[in-house]
Amino acid sequence: MYKSLRQWFAPAPAIPQKSKEEISTLYPKLRFQVLESTFIGYTVYYLTRNNFSPVSKEIGEALSYSKSDLGDILAVTAITYGIGKFFMGALSDRSNPKKFMAVGLLLTAILNFSFGFANHYWIHLILWGANGLVQGMGWPPCGRSLGHWYSVRERGTTFAFWNIAHNIGGGIVGVVASHSAAKFGWQYAFFVPGVIALLGSVYLYLRLVDTPQSEGLPPIEEYRNDYPPEEKENHESELTTKQLIVEQVLLNKYIWLFAIINFFVYIIRYSLIDWGPTYLKETKGADLLGGGYSTLILEFGGIGSTILMGWVSDKFDGRRGMVSLLCIIPIFFAFLGILFNPPGNIWIDYVLFGLIGLFIYPPVMLLGVAGMDFTSKKAVGTAAGFIGLFGSLGRTAQGKGIAVLSTNYSWDVALGAILVSTLIAIFLLFFSWNLRPRG
Repeated sequence: MYKSLRQWFAPAPAIPQKSKEEISTLYPKLRFQVLESTFIGYTVYYLTRNNFSPVSKEIGEALSYSKSDLGDILAVTAITYGIGKFFMGALSDRSNPKKFMAVGLLLTAILNFSFGFANHYWIHLILWGANGLVQGMGWPPCGRSLGHWYSVRERGTTFAFWNIAHNIGGGIVGVVASHSAAKFGWQYAFFVPGVIALLGSVYLYLRLVDTPQSEGLPPIEEYRNDYPPEEKENHESELTTKQLIVEQVLLNKYIWLFAIINFFVYIIRYSLIDWGPTYLKETKGADLLGGGYSTLILEFGGIGSTILMGWVSDKFDGRRGMVSLLCIIPIFFAFLGILFNPPGNIWIDYVLFGLIGLFIYPPVMLLGVAGMDFTSKKAVGTAAGFIGLFGSLGRTAQGKGIAVLSTNYSWDVALGAILVSTLIAIFLLFFSWNLRPRG
């Protein structure tokens, strides 16, 4: 059984290279096809990952869950997502992305349906924890695909465009979940995204392709004459498991730096995704739909800036850390604004949510790209998974931490903890100021 699964998921084999005329026609078409399918596929992943938070208050009221119970569900999901992202990343580096990513969407759809039908706390905890695990099958195959079809010098701009899939999916889910729950009941915040995920799974299987070589095309480095530093002779060499995990990741000081920074960046990011709607409902007078729209505003705020900052990082020789630092600083002042904005001015909170979205998503994207810059393209999934693991640990810390602080102390104390995390992220980013992939 295990051997059969490995064979089915195995990367597509290389086929004889096509003629120059066929290559010149097919390469641009398939590059766009890979970008398009991973973009849409990852957008759909978000619909079945972040649909809990917009309706968590309503689930708590319907099933008598405390804020601590809701925090536990968020925390366990973040832990399993981080574990899944790391281990699934290592598996994805040795798998066909069209199959790997499609199966992940199928599994998350099944878990969403199951969550909607369940009404017991422990079942919900287990199901959403399992959902976090299979959600780890989303990002790594995207990173693997884009790493094989787009070269080093275009990586920042390409990933910046692709990364707005986070914003579109994360923004739409707030509206889809809240409207579905308001019209039909909280269960439909999981049923409706589940149906969309089933359709997305079929789409990915039919549309996504594996490496250029599996389509009879040369490697992207050869096609664009853009080789990573010191890798011109061995950029296609396959890596052993030890090389993937130990040499390329665990002994790589740059990967560790980006991973630790990502821990604090994810505290900032997910504090508003996981708890923003609840915070606005409890302190600023927002209703169910208003809480859902706050997520839309946060996510959509980062679309233009992510593309721009990715392009800027390419223009500055890949200095992803420098650009990330300049983005994090305004976020500190935006959180101060939320903290001191009194009830009755919720439009100001919406503006500040949008401002945080504007500046948080470039670092979210750039830290992942920076990890790719400092490892082999054959270890992209593993490196991304490791950096993502630390991000998920950050989400876990805020998921449970904000629940405890807001319940036992106040929302002001919880926001104070986020401000401290922001300052730590700023401090750590100073150490990445001059880091670049080619210098």
